[in-house]
Amino acid sequence: MAPPPAPKSTTLTATYTSPTTTQTFTHPLPSSSTTSLAQKTAYLSTLRQSMTQLQDEVNASLTEKMEEDKALAAKAGVSDKVDEKKEEDFYGEEGGDDEEG
Repeated sequence: MAPPPAPKSTTLTATYTSPTTTQTFTHPLPSSSTTSLAQKTAYLSTLRQSMTQLQDEVNASLTEKMEEDKALAAKAGVSDKVDEKKEEDFYGEEGGDDEEG
């Protein structure tokens, strides 16, 4: 009898694309081929934790990019008045925290 196949590695991936750059964020996940309730619960817990970490990384990267853009604009003598519509178009709409509790 052949041995069972090795678990496939899974990766949680988010890609941010703007007019000037594309950045990919990844987090490895454990195999999702679980059978028991405890394994499924552990997998979902790891998935949620990885999603939160991924969101934090994307937010940190976008904040850094916004600060760099503001610094370049200040050096160029451009007004520091924020154009909310332009920022939403370029960086993406700012969303609130979807978690409750």
